[in-house]
Amino acid sequence: MRDRNFDDIADKFSRNIYGTTKGKIRQAVVWQDINELLNHLPQRPLRILDAGGGEGNMACQLAELGHQVILCDLSQEMIQRAKHNAKERGVLDQMQFIQSSVQEIHQHIEQPVDLILFHAVLEWITDQKEAIATLGDIITPGGALSLMFYNANGLVMRNAILGNFHLATPNVQRRRKRSLSPQNPLIPEQVYQWLTELEMEITGKTGVRVFHDYLQSRQLQNADFPALLELEQRYCRQEPYISLGRYIHVMARKPTLKSEL
Repeated sequence: MRDRNFDDIADKFSRNIYGTTKGKIRQAVVWQDINELLNHLPQRPLRILDAGGGEGNMACQLAELGHQVILCDLSQEMIQRAKHNAKERGVLDQMQFIQSSVQEIHQHIEQPVDLILFHAVLEWITDQKEAIATLGDIITPGGALSLMFYNANGLVMRNAILGNFHLATPNVQRRRKRSLSPQNPLIPEQVYQWLTELEMEITGKTGVRVFHDYLQSRQLQNADFPALLELEQRYCRQEPYISLGRYIHVMARKPTLKSEL
C-alpha cells in the first residue's frame, strides 16, 4: 500500500478540515496544546517542521509568532495551497516548503529542529513506527514532537453507536479510494509504546473530538457550537475521554543529557 497523496481530493480535504465543526474543534483543541507546549521550549524563534502539513494553517500560525517553519507534504497541490496561505498571511519569508514524503524528509533537513508537528498523517502510511523514528532523529535534544493520530478506539465506538456492528473493529478495510477515512487507524497503547521504545518522554495526551462525533444528530453539532467547543476543551485531557477521542494528540520530548523536566 502506497502512502496517501491528496492531490486528487484537495478541495474535499480543505472543506473537511477547515470548513466544518469537527475541523474547528480539531484546530482549537490542538492549538491549545501547542501554545502550552511552546511555553516549555526555548523562548526564542524556533526551527519547526510541519511534517505532512497540508495547506499549512497551523504552520502559518506558528510563523506568525516569529518562528521559522519548514512545511513538507507529499502533495504538490497542498504545497501550492500552503504557499498561497503563507503569502496571504504575510509569513512567506519565514517558511520553507518541501515536497517530500515523511520517510524521506531527513534528506532535506540540514540541521535539527526544535519541534515537529506530525498531525493526522500516521494513519495514512504503512511504516508507522519507522516514520516516527525518522522524525525523532531530526529533533534536537530537548526538542518536542506533537503527534496526532486517528484513534482506533474512537472508530469502534462511532460505528457501534451508529449500529454498524459489522464495522465496529479497528481493522475495517476502507474500499473507497477517494475517501477521507484513514486507512490505518492506530491503537493508542501501541503508539505510546513506540514512543517509549524510541526514548521519547510523553508529556501530555489530549482527545480530539471526544463528544462531537457521538452526538445523535448532526444538527446538534451546529446548534450551540460555542457550548460544544467549551465542553470539548474542558474534558479533552481527562480519561476516559482522551481514549475516546476520534483523534489523540500526544506530546513527547526528546531527552537531553540532563533532563529539564
